[in-house]
Amino acid sequence: MPNDNTLAQRLSALSGPCIRVTCPAPHVALVELSRKPVNAFHDPFWKEYGRVFDDLSLEPDVRVIVVASALPKLFTAGIDFTALGSMANFDKDPARRAIQTKEHISMFQRAIGAPERCPYPVIVAVHGAAMGLGIDIITACDIRYAASDAKFSVKEVDVGLAADIGTLARLPKVAGNESLVRELALTARNFSAAEAAQLGLVSKVVEGSRDEVVKAALETAKLISQKAPVAVVGTKHLLLHARDHPVQQNLDYTATWNAAMLQSVDMADALKAAKTKKPPVFRSLAKHPAKL
Repeated sequence: MPNDNTLAQRLSALSGPCIRVTCPAPHVALVELSRKPVNAFHDPFWKEYGRVFDDLSLEPDVRVIVVASALPKLFTAGIDFTALGSMANFDKDPARRAIQTKEHISMFQRAIGAPERCPYPVIVAVHGAAMGLGIDIITACDIRYAASDAKFSVKEVDVGLAADIGTLARLPKVAGNESLVRELALTARNFSAAEAAQLGLVSKVVEGSRDEVVKAALETAKLISQKAPVAVVGTKHLLLHARDHPVQQNLDYTATWNAAMLQSVDMADALKAAKTKKPPVFRSLAKHPAKL
């Protein structure tokens, strides 16, 4: 991505009909869901969501991303079921229709899973209702905060299907209570921010609503943005690897990873800052030909 304009301008250019992208602090991107009236996801919305994160992944001056809703009353109502009519255009033959449906679901999964693929940490700030697809979105993020007014539901069984965009794959891995995960997925009952914290779905409950939880998320984002970029990207990558691999495999992989990453100038910059008692200034992840 070219660096001939400011980060704020480049991030703003990623905005679309359903999502607003801004730069509220140096190296921080704020991605706001903004499809009125209730942030219900139809095909263009989830495709835009995936595109925004894939584009942010290529932005070398971003170091952390915050996801929130721009709407004052809620995070998302989930799927826009009125938009599912597009599947009516699939082939009438059951086998071909199944293949087309699987491809559609896989594309949807990839879009909503884009924050997990993104090399930079993603913090989600939830307020109001986060229903159905909202849980898929949240569980694909690295750090999850909720306002005290947040209300959650794994809603899919109420509409006749098993959650298929990420909740059933990720929620058991981020939560600390397998029994409660199954209860919530099988009953579709609402649960509060306090119960979400008990479950492990969120790590912090912030008293208030949208403004308060977004402020808390941005404060954490600013703190992370001051850390060495190579270390932050590596930490996220290795944590995801650890989740999906046995301990010894992760230890071996980490040794190989750091054999390269320990050569970064970031370590020298961090040590120099510690000695001079000045805040460290780290290079972006972009190439700097003059310094090579």
